[in-house]
Amino acid sequence: MNYAFRQFLPADFSGNSRVWIYQSNRSFSLKEALEVKTRLNDFVESWNSHGAPVKGYANLFFGQFIVLMADERSIQVSGCSTDSSVRLIKQIENQFQVSLFDRLLLAFIIKEKVEMLPASQLANAAENGSIDENTLYFNNTVQTRDELEKNWLIPFHQSWLSQKIQFQANESLHREKDLQLKSSYPVKKE
Repeated sequence: MNYAFRQFLPADFSGNSRVWIYQSNRSFSLKEALEVKTRLNDFVESWNSHGAPVKGYANLFFGQFIVLMADERSIQVSGCSTDSSVRLIKQIENQFQVSLFDRLLLAFIIKEKVEMLPASQLANAAENGSIDENTLYFNNTVQTRDELEKNWLIPFHQSWLSQKIQFQANESLHREKDLQLKSSYPVKKE
């Protein structure tokens, strides 16, 4: 799988441009992806804030992630213009029967494919070796263009989730250290 996405980000947008990521629970088919891209392009061309055009960008990455971006150097995105983008996403969600607002569904690259994992199964996946510290994770919490570029697709150990999971290797290491500590205590003879 080609993980290059940075080259498709608009170079003329500020690093502080606002970003919204909507992750689909499944990949769009090629036909669906083309329709989604058309809808996104049409939206960006008509995106306004208080009647002024928003400098916007939208794209579908990895066939599964809708990324919206607004460069607010000249026009701030208002509540109404944000609402219009959410309406678009809800329309796409309904049209293609996908879920785009499930924040408890986590995305990883496993065996060269984007794989979805419910948050409730994260510990299980770590335990059975499906994911490890270096598994690439889609950090959809990024909020700016700079963060998108640097911190969207990151190894799991760099993510906010890493504090919630201990991997087998770490547990073995901790058990080893515990045994070393216990063996260093003097044994009481009776």
